[in-house]
Amino acid sequence: MSTPLSRRDMLRNAAAGAAALVLPDMLTARANGGPAARPADPDRERLLVWTAALRNGGLARGAIPIGGSAVRVGELAAGTPYKPSTLEAYLRAGGSPSEREPLTLSLTHFDCVTLVESCLAVARVAGEQGVPTWECFGREIERMRYRGGERRGYTSRLHYFSEWIADGAKRGLVRDLGAELGGVEDGRRLRFMTRHRASYPAFTDEQVWREIGSIERRLDGRPRRVIPTARIPQVADRIESGDVLAFATAIPGLDVTHAAFAYRDAAGVLRVLHAPLSGGVVEITRATLPEYVAAIRRATGILVARPLRG
Repeated sequence: MSTPLSRRDMLRNAAAGAAALVLPDMLTARANGGPAARPADPDRERLLVWTAALRNGGLARGAIPIGGSAVRVGELAAGTPYKPSTLEAYLRAGGSPSEREPLTLSLTHFDCVTLVESCLAVARVAGEQGVPTWECFGREIERMRYRGGERRGYTSRLHYFSEWIADGAKRGLVRDLGAELGGVEDGRRLRFMTRHRASYPAFTDEQVWREIGSIERRLDGRPRRVIPTARIPQVADRIESGDVLAFATAIPGLDVTHAAFAYRDAAGVLRVLHAPLSGGVVEITRATLPEYVAAIRRATGILVARPLRG
């Protein structure tokens, strides 16, 4: 008698099927010394496999909501390790925060924000014509991660996730759903970074610390719309699989503590797809979204943004 496949086994098999469609062409090109002739790179191969899965599954077309495509990538990423602070590695290695920041990319490890960015970037690349390239993936990451889509020094990165949402909304990358879901204004001043200077390697540079302080002050007039924890069950049916979630906090000076995707399972139950520090791998929660938020210490609710193809 055969043993039923687990959900993770099914996702793994789907990825393997996509790989079977794309990898032979890669290997042939390598054997012939063509453009793909390079040592095996698990990050780039994941990009090819995952974009193939979206295209073969009919999830790369413009009419398909990009959030749905992004959570499919998140399903394929299930089990991938959590790795914190990768965007700061260049600073620990002696890089300068005042010079142009290197573009850190990975599909083989994530933190909570890089998972969100990477899933959306893969989905957008899959919607383009031709063979997906690491360079195209990088451009998609760059325009989400940096203010105005322009990568300069450390201060050009969108460090506060509420600004990530607001900046993306200005440029048609996401739609902030805070107002239409009945969000309450959170007008607290964001000062967490500058008040915890010792926690940020970049702040050994006095000018960089001052520039971040200036950015914090500019955000004072832009209150966040937070859907309170108690209200989430009332609006849950209006949250779509693939909507970006940010978990608001009462910690002084800080907007959110975590970012993720909303995820509807086969039964339509709203859960969370994320890269958590606790547990250490990309996963879909057993808890529903309202249960998950209610269990977070000092959580006040969620910010919600709907990804657009941009």
